[in-house]
Amino acid sequence: MANKHASGPQDLVLDRRKFAVTALGAGFALSVQPVSAETITTDANGLTAGEVKIPVTDGEIPAYRAMPAGGNNLATILVVHEIFGVHEWVKDICRRFAKQGYLAVAPYLYARQGDAAQYTDIQKLVTELVSKVGDEGVLSDLDATAKWSAGNGGNPAKLGVTGFCWGGRITWLCTARNPNIKAGVAWYGGLVRREGDTKPKHPVDVAGDIKGRVLGLYGGLDKGILAPHIEAMRAALKAAGDTKSEIIVFPEADHGFLADYRPSYNEAAAKAGWAKCLEWFKAHGV
Repeated sequence: MANKHASGPQDLVLDRRKFAVTALGAGFALSVQPVSAETITTDANGLTAGEVKIPVTDGEIPAYRAMPAGGNNLATILVVHEIFGVHEWVKDICRRFAKQGYLAVAPYLYARQGDAAQYTDIQKLVTELVSKVGDEGVLSDLDATAKWSAGNGGNPAKLGVTGFCWGGRITWLCTARNPNIKAGVAWYGGLVRREGDTKPKHPVDVAGDIKGRVLGLYGGLDKGILAPHIEAMRAALKAAGDTKSEIIVFPEADHGFLADYRPSYNEAAAKAGWAKCLEWFKAHGV
């Protein structure tokens, strides 16, 4: 008698439809070539680093994990990738945190929609893939990543989140959703609704819901996130009585100033921002 629970060809088709990406690629995203000669490479010596699978509500998503080898009960950082997905630079960021003693995990949050690393045109990447990624699914996957981390070497009482560009906006939303997050660091993430934006909420809308403390790091030359947007977020935080979150603007930096593999990299702002990021997490129990 056939096992009615056995997987057949139809099940495999459905699984592939749900999860367009089941494994992380190697190298940098095609849409950000050529890679700058200034790119920082952090080795994995003394670390446990590589791909893992995160159980989520409807299956598994791939993620990159880095942590001190043999570590346990570690303060944990959820790393929210930029628009280009979990490519080599995001993996390197995880290793940088691991070298500081953290368990750092970067889940691939477009797993159901497609592979961002294969796009060569940024506009097509946005319209064909990123625009189809819903906030609720992303935040649910981050909740699942936090849960996975707690059972795989992480300390759930010392949980932080950081993200870049697309992930910077998500960082603000994540701290407003998850009460277990002690602190967040949002790198040049959008703050307000802009023309044509169909997302239901933005950081300025959830300022009153933030549970942890968020440090926002922004560039004064950013042509997408303008000074009025930053002032609107500061005003929203103040109106909500949040005196602990903070936004710092580096006047000479552009959008993406931490991304050492891209022309937008600003060494002075990147070094200062990274130091402030680490200080922020330590100061707030992560």
